[in-house]
Amino acid sequence: MSHPGGVGNPLSYRSLAAAIIAAASILAPPPNLTISRWADSKRILSPEASASKGRWNTDTAPFQREIMDAICDPEIQDVVWQKSAQVGATEILLNILGYYIDQDPSPILLLEPTLEMAEAFSKDRLSPMLRDSPCFAGKISSPRSRDGGNTLLHKAFPGGQITLAGANSPSSLAMRPIRIVLCDEVDRYPASAGAEGSPVRLAFKRTNNFWNRKRVQVGTPTLKGASAIEKAFQQSDQRFRYLPCPHCGEFQVLKWGRVVWAKAEDGTPQPDTAVYACEHCAAPIDLDAELNDMDRKGKWIAHNPRSKVVGFHINELYSPWKKLHETVEDFLAAKFEGPESFKTWINTALGETWDPQDHVELNAEGMLARREAYPAQVPWGVGCMTAGIDTQDDRLELIVKGWGRANESWLIHREVIWGSPAMPETWEKLDRLLLEGYRHASGRLLFIEAAAVDIGGSHTQHARDFAKPRIPRRVFPIRGSNQPAAPLIKKSGNKRIKEWHIGTIAAKDTILLTRLKIDQVGPGYMHFPVADWCDLDYFKQLATSEHITKDRKGRNRRWEKVTHDTRNEALDCEVYAWAIFTLLNIKATEMEDRLARLEAPFEPPPQDAAVNSENSPKPAPPRKRRVLSKGLFT
Repeated sequence: MSHPGGVGNPLSYRSLAAAIIAAASILAPPPNLTISRWADSKRILSPEASASKGRWNTDTAPFQREIMDAICDPEIQDVVWQKSAQVGATEILLNILGYYIDQDPSPILLLEPTLEMAEAFSKDRLSPMLRDSPCFAGKISSPRSRDGGNTLLHKAFPGGQITLAGANSPSSLAMRPIRIVLCDEVDRYPASAGAEGSPVRLAFKRTNNFWNRKRVQVGTPTLKGASAIEKAFQQSDQRFRYLPCPHCGEFQVLKWGRVVWAKAEDGTPQPDTAVYACEHCAAPIDLDAELNDMDRKGKWIAHNPRSKVVGFHINELYSPWKKLHETVEDFLAAKFEGPESFKTWINTALGETWDPQDHVELNAEGMLARREAYPAQVPWGVGCMTAGIDTQDDRLELIVKGWGRANESWLIHREVIWGSPAMPETWEKLDRLLLEGYRHASGRLLFIEAAAVDIGGSHTQHARDFAKPRIPRRVFPIRGSNQPAAPLIKKSGNKRIKEWHIGTIAAKDTILLTRLKIDQVGPGYMHFPVADWCDLDYFKQLATSEHITKDRKGRNRRWEKVTHDTRNEALDCEVYAWAIFTLLNIKATEMEDRLARLEAPFEPPPQDAAVNSENSPKPAPPRKRRVLSKGLFT
């Protein structure tokens, strides 16, 4: 008689057979099934994550088929996709993940710009797909189980696992070998994952042990010369989607310049009349009605076929989820709101980079001519004030900025505090200025709500000693970062050091390439006063002191002073004042509340009646600053 656990036990034979079958399924080559065919047969769209729930159908957007199938093609290792919004990129990433879980189990890494975005992708998109598509049943354990195989950022399945990571977290990239790497929205990655270097290169190194590795980069481009996805696409075979005209049959790439619409008698645009004009026969094409049939007959054509990297470019005109009149409406709104919004539209609707060279250079004399007379120290429209302080060897330079709706701003005050930053009295003068009130056009006094003090010069310790005890008063020690992908402002990752880092490239791009070129009062417009201290020298420092430079290979784009002796303190102060305003994170509704309260009737106290203009003496600073719950004004 055999023992209960022995070879003769029928249960052990069945267990052994099941183990052999499971091992064989893992080791077996993947079936002859492409990602698009897998999605069409097995993918179920979740109701909370998709506008149209139910079974996936690639024929809804035929251009997606070749993109998906290139990733599972054994002859292809690297795939790049430069795209606009509204083209189903997230769903395609989910199809890739689903395919490799179900058909070709492998270790997979999905890299998002931040850990927070990776967590959101896992909760909001990946988990619903795993729940609603029956093919995943039993392959990934319940998140409530105790085996650790299904956590928010790590999901194990027979033969592989998915790891979700953030490009801003070097520790999340230090992991076991990976066969499939999916890099999402690469233009939003930091330039370096800590001291480890490029997050993309660091992730790609994890695939070196696999002969059948897959490396995918997906993203919406940003600024020309600094866009990671554009650089990757330029090194690819550059495939564009050609569609046939329903009238003449000639193939063409859909371009924004071929979209036309009528205008009313008074010149008002009529987006509902928008059509696409064929570049061959000029016949009007109703894209909303004809697009799907055109796309079914469409084809991808490589413009650089010698490259082994497969690259795709697509824009919003190909999207079945975006009506043509909606794209036109977005275009008109972006043009009205100014260059900053138009830049975003170029990136997200056309999938193209914003080229600063397409715009005229700034002129200091022209900037001087746009000065205006304020009705008081602080004019109507200002609901918040911030300060930016630059540290020099023999002085401190300060500007005070007022902020209103949609980043519209007013220069309120500028002052140079002469004296070495090594001397306490220099900082005492600054402290008095930061506590000073400024008379608003309503008669009220407004105070500076936050200030940024540069600690990156030769007096780092003195500047830090001044700012650190005043952080509760919103006086923040800051230093600039010239990394291309550095965010506008971010607290230092070193918990022992209380300081904030400002992405100077992003900030100067916005100020010099967009906001200073807005010539209509409204969102993003920068106002300047008629004042002795707001002179030609100030505008030279602000608008023409720096230019864009690159290294010999056309990389490492950054802003640098025109000459070594050029003064740029005004530009630096503007950058600091804006960055610290964004840190306050004042919502649009809160700004409206502030402006409404300032516009309410107000009778100033008699003793303050004389302080109502820039030329009037300013009140002595209070011994203790009054911090009100609804903004810093009284």
